[in-house]
Amino acid sequence: MLTKEKAIDLLKNHPLKYAKLLGFDRLIALNEEWLKDMIPHAGAEDTSLQAHRLSYKTTCVSITLARIIILLPNKRTLFLRKTDSDVKEIINQVKKILLSTKTQCLVEAIYGVPLMLNVLNANELSTNLTTDVRGSNQLVGMGIGSSLTGKHFDYIFTDDISNINDRISKAERDKTKLVYMELQNIKNRGGRIYNTLTPWHVDDVASIMPPAKKYTCYETGLITDEELEHIKKSMSPSLFAANYELRHIASDDVIFTNPEMGADPSMVEQGIAQIDAAYHGEDYTAYSLVCIHDGKYYVFGKIWRKHIDDVLDEILTIHHGFKAGKIYCEENGDKGYLGRDLRKRGERVVIYSESMNKYVKITSYLKFEWENVIFVKGTDPEYINQICDFNDNAEHDDAPDSLASLIRAIPNKPKREQEALNLFGR
Repeated sequence: MLTKEKAIDLLKNHPLKYAKLLGFDRLIALNEEWLKDMIPHAGAEDTSLQAHRLSYKTTCVSITLARIIILLPNKRTLFLRKTDSDVKEIINQVKKILLSTKTQCLVEAIYGVPLMLNVLNANELSTNLTTDVRGSNQLVGMGIGSSLTGKHFDYIFTDDISNINDRISKAERDKTKLVYMELQNIKNRGGRIYNTLTPWHVDDVASIMPPAKKYTCYETGLITDEELEHIKKSMSPSLFAANYELRHIASDDVIFTNPEMGADPSMVEQGIAQIDAAYHGEDYTAYSLVCIHDGKYYVFGKIWRKHIDDVLDEILTIHHGFKAGKIYCEENGDKGYLGRDLRKRGERVVIYSESMNKYVKITSYLKFEWENVIFVKGTDPEYINQICDFNDNAEHDDAPDSLASLIRAIPNKPKREQEALNLFGR
């Protein structure tokens, strides 16, 4: 017989057993520690949890949001993520948990009535359990771009409110930190902020949060050695360090820092492009589009970890969308295959043979013009990230190679080329 006391005890003190009943079979004892800590309790202070990707920290948050709705029905909770679209999947997850047969049985045992959703949309959720006379919804989900003015919450959960954009943009980091500081003003007396996140930059929002409890990929046991090796090969060292080792790689040997971003995409219309094609192995296919205005290089870029044949149609759709002109293609790797294919498709193509050392080319042309490079909105963050990760030992250099090749090739550019080569001893 499931009594009220047993149902409450299960939700409050045995959350892992509850999670298993819901079908979250991969959660382990470590996740139960997080689940217990996430539920509001006397004397709890603002808390930060940093755990590697695939550690189920967001799953634990969604389970906790459902538990709060049941155990503390008159409390108001905010769930904050980077964007509004990021919020929707968690609100939907909480809905599924609440409407599950197991949860319904627990609610009936505690309250003697079936649980019903009185309010449900992409960003808000409330049930018939609340008796709050203010009529406030129990759970509100928001992106950090939404207005917090006039809102108040008992509990606030932030989940990955910084991302790769915070890694490459100081302006983005500053914006995220301002939003986080505002949370103290909307937290009710006796309330709590619980942060789950991945560190992206030494000066990102984590730097102003409470010191985090950290769990790297090497200590949780949630990822096998084989899985970890595969993951490590799929991304740059700095991304792996941030996402799985929860650390920042020292930037002493980084060449490209503080990229300028956010220009209107129209600034690259009718520009010229370069395609750095991948055919096998771990390389990326990179597409760069550049147009010069008043001595500034406006850039759109995108990379795919795919064979060129798998993404060429997408590249041409992008290219035509910008009404772009010539496409530069190196013939060394494929004997001119890509260039000839593009010509058959009616594109204007310049096929060239590469003789310059790649590192010299990137550090000469791209480095010298870096302060004049402005990325337009819509540029793939991974494209910018690969450039910012570039050094003499970088595992992947397709994006900086593509952009450097295009800057070198641009006709009628500012007369700085010989100065650049002289500067680097060429």
